[in-house]
Amino acid sequence: MSVCAPPAGATGTERFQRVDTMPVFRNSSAAEHTAAEIAAATADGRTVVHTDSPGRRIGFTKVRDGRLTPDGTLAVPGEPTSVDIVGKLALVAVNTSPSRATPSGVLLVVELDGREVVATHDLGGQPDSIDISEDGRYAAVAIENERDEDVDGGAIPQAPAGFLTIVDLKGAPASWAQRRVELTGIAEVAPSDPEPEYVSINGRGQVAVTLQENNHVAVVDLRSGKLVNHFPAGSATVRGVDTADDGRIDPAQTITAPREPDAVAWLDDRTLGTADEGDYRGGSRTWTVFDAASGRVVFSSGNELDQVAIKQGQYPDGRSDNKGVEPEGLAVARFGRHKYAFVGLERANLVAVYDVDDPRRPRFLQALPTGVAPEGLLPIPATGTLVVSAEEDSAKDGIRSSLTSYRLTRTPLALSLQRNQGTPSIVSDSIGFGALSGLSGIPGDHRNVVAVTDSAYRPTRILTVDTLAAPARVRAELTLTKDGTPVGYDGEGIAARRGGGYWVASEGDGKKLPNLLVEVDRSGAVVREVPLPASVAATATSNGFEGVTVTGRGASEQVWLAVQREWKADQPRQATLARFTPATGAWAFAAYPLDAAPAGGWIGLSEVTALDDRTLLVLERDNQRGDSAATKKVYRVDIGTLTPAAAGEPKPVVTKTLARDVLPAVKADGATAHDKVEGIAVVGYGPLRRLVGVVDNDGLDDAPGESVFLRLGWIR
Repeated sequence: MSVCAPPAGATGTERFQRVDTMPVFRNSSAAEHTAAEIAAATADGRTVVHTDSPGRRIGFTKVRDGRLTPDGTLAVPGEPTSVDIVGKLALVAVNTSPSRATPSGVLLVVELDGREVVATHDLGGQPDSIDISEDGRYAAVAIENERDEDVDGGAIPQAPAGFLTIVDLKGAPASWAQRRVELTGIAEVAPSDPEPEYVSINGRGQVAVTLQENNHVAVVDLRSGKLVNHFPAGSATVRGVDTADDGRIDPAQTITAPREPDAVAWLDDRTLGTADEGDYRGGSRTWTVFDAASGRVVFSSGNELDQVAIKQGQYPDGRSDNKGVEPEGLAVARFGRHKYAFVGLERANLVAVYDVDDPRRPRFLQALPTGVAPEGLLPIPATGTLVVSAEEDSAKDGIRSSLTSYRLTRTPLALSLQRNQGTPSIVSDSIGFGALSGLSGIPGDHRNVVAVTDSAYRPTRILTVDTLAAPARVRAELTLTKDGTPVGYDGEGIAARRGGGYWVASEGDGKKLPNLLVEVDRSGAVVREVPLPASVAATATSNGFEGVTVTGRGASEQVWLAVQREWKADQPRQATLARFTPATGAWAFAAYPLDAAPAGGWIGLSEVTALDDRTLLVLERDNQRGDSAATKKVYRVDIGTLTPAAAGEPKPVVTKTLARDVLPAVKADGATAHDKVEGIAVVGYGPLRRLVGVVDNDGLDDAPGESVFLRLGWIR
């Protein structure tokens, strides 16, 4: 399986490419907590309406050529859970429950031109999902009446039971009639307490309903309101997955678990798919295609979704012991001659795209990076657009709930990557990777660089990355060992030596964990650990070594390290460049003047790399993401005439000259600007040298999670 294969189109070159990302707080205020979950589009695809549960509102967004523009909000009397659109009306399911034991909800009918509620219908319970039939005749609403997870460990049954509501969309909205369809007594798990989760209507007027906690699927005829069929979702045995949260990506285990599907979508009128998120008993990390008449499984993705995330550098190891990538969303749509299925991976921050022209033989095409926790998947065939809602919102972490748009394009991925557009920008054949912190060119090698993993993974590994491949490709890995045993450092920088071997910068915490310069031979064995002079180490804070590079060779070799931010003895707005001479063991230091920090944030150094023996390139960045990101810059520092000072002596202040503003490249792909541009390297020799970079995805912990490889052009 190739994670970078393009979708199958008329010429075999069609693929979805990210165009824009809009944090939904732009519709209100950056100070507010928001969460874009489910979205719907008008028939022309130019207006998207999304739910915002924390804000108790729905939001409106204009879409033009994939570009997203905020267009206001409308308050609702509770927590909106789902929305769909018929003509010029938006139907909004709203949870108004005072408690889980006394669920309630309403269906609001919103006239889109005037942005006003024209009808309100009592649903008699807590709604979750809503879908409208293609002919606009019916709406189906899953009334979940979800359990209280704090009662009896969240086990079911817990009264009251959920049910399905069919709304007849005939006549004026205020006169629409409802029919209640009971779903008790059909599931093998807690038959007295069905909890409908998601609904999807096919072209034959049938609605598929997932009962997630009951691990069951039901099919109901909308016209008659009768149950057509139902079947258990069953369990899946999946081999080749990682089941241990241990800082290692090791997909060598096997799981057997109930599917417990969340989203459901029809691939055609007789075949339906489920995203097998799992709940309190299961989660098989799969998506599944069923024959709707027999309930027979005709396709299961097996370990493919986990493998996709691993190969794209977005596998959430911290979730290995609990549902892995966690498939949650599913949508199916025809774009031109081809039909696609979109599977949202909530914990990997990816949407997997499949060709489902043959609904019983889905074929993986590509995986699209999203915001954190993709929830709603909205294909808009009218404009060749996909809009994904990501619900996670944490202003203090710089993570904001967002809408991201993608367009179907015929531009080859390799061509897009030259402009830092298109995804993925870096992949591997089978090597799990992420948290790419330090980067280094390899002397005499015009093609490859090496990267080092930081403390998100153990043990520490050195990865070889092919920069001429499109996408860049992780070709090899080398595990660091100490006394023959794999060892873990907080590797923040790496430098490949001209005679072979490496220097690795390990960041300290200013307390128990020291900053270390680690010498490593070409086999990955640690030769020695070099600490700072005691007097200097005593001034260190938690912002330690962040980059390392080498000038000279043999007896003239010098090792330069970048310290991220000011230490206790430093002047304000000055970081440190440290120089170590291996031949003598001497340390010397210089001061680096930092740019002004943004309000409420900081500026620091993330990398240092040698352009030549007289010139360093220093990567300076703020700690801001998204709209707040302002400084991601590479500065040139002349060290040809610099005389660093010994420990305790006044440090000379270097002069810096702007060499490259990296922020445009970080934002070029329509992504939310990443904060941690942490690695740069010079590849090639003489006048034919290229500057490349990587983004540290923090192993997906409190981070967008996308592994990014930047092509920053020629450097003289």
